[in-house]
Amino acid sequence: MANAEQIKALLHSHSERDDGRFYAVAMQVASSEASKGNRVLADEIRRMIDRLRARSDRAQPVVPISSPEGDYEELLSMSSPQTRLADMVLTENLEKSLRRIINEQKQIEHIRAHGLEPRRKLLLSGPPGCGKTMTASALAGELGMPLFTVRLDGLITKYLGETASKLRGIFEAIEKNRAVYLFDEFDAIGSRRGMENEVGEMRRIVNSFLMLIESTRSNSLIISATNDASALDAALFRRFDVLLELPRPSKELIIEAYRFGLSNVKKSRIAYSKLANLSDGLSFAEVRKICDEAIKEMLLAGGSSLSTKRLIDAIEERRQFLTDMQRNH
Repeated sequence: MANAEQIKALLHSHSERDDGRFYAVAMQVASSEASKGNRVLADEIRRMIDRLRARSDRAQPVVPISSPEGDYEELLSMSSPQTRLADMVLTENLEKSLRRIINEQKQIEHIRAHGLEPRRKLLLSGPPGCGKTMTASALAGELGMPLFTVRLDGLITKYLGETASKLRGIFEAIEKNRAVYLFDEFDAIGSRRGMENEVGEMRRIVNSFLMLIESTRSNSLIISATNDASALDAALFRRFDVLLELPRPSKELIIEAYRFGLSNVKKSRIAYSKLANLSDGLSFAEVRKICDEAIKEMLLAGGSSLSTKRLIDAIEERRQFLTDMQRNH
């Protein structure tokens, strides 16, 4: 259950009517219980928090929207994420930054009433598999908004020659419908500008994006995800309110990721530190795959308890897969 510091923090935030802090601490309690294997209690706490939020949420109502039609059906894919920040393994600083963004979005009118703007243009940077897409899903889930994903690489490949006009249409949707919009594979703008046969067109695309993202005054949350923010043009970089780095996880975070990924399965004494050492350099997504594969192998073998040995085998299998992929590419 909650420790003494969490209980004091809950009482203090309640007395100060600090809903954001109250929910954050309560979700920490839920996450802690989940990591101990108390999944039922963790889920019950989360449901209670969701009900409280539904009663007191002061965010601007989200306009109901349907799936995109016509050309935009191929440009925008819509989902309704149920992911929460408590479902992620985050550093303290990253979680604090995300909580602040959520709180500003929920009080968007209150902030604007004082002549200020909430943070709503985010740049997520980090290697593949370190949680950029999941972060966008968690923000949408916390805010109760739909998530629209735009894959810039596909947009540029298919509509080269009319990409700028398609981008304008996407930003029109951003203005009309409050939601979370994820521009995935944002590297497509930076990496393709150097192609000799497309320099002129890519310059127009970059200029269009700069103009559109700077001029938008929508209530939507705009997120761009890149594998390397330093490779982006400085003019692009400056248009965002926040840059959030999602690096490859440290040993401590890998251990937490294993605990989280194995929280719903019966297991023998797991050597988490050894697993973390063997998983050095892997992403959160890879750790999740390792957990899933080890659990499946245990079930197929008729086992009732997961062992460290089975997880080590899954790590070796995953590393071999990654080596083969690199060799073939």
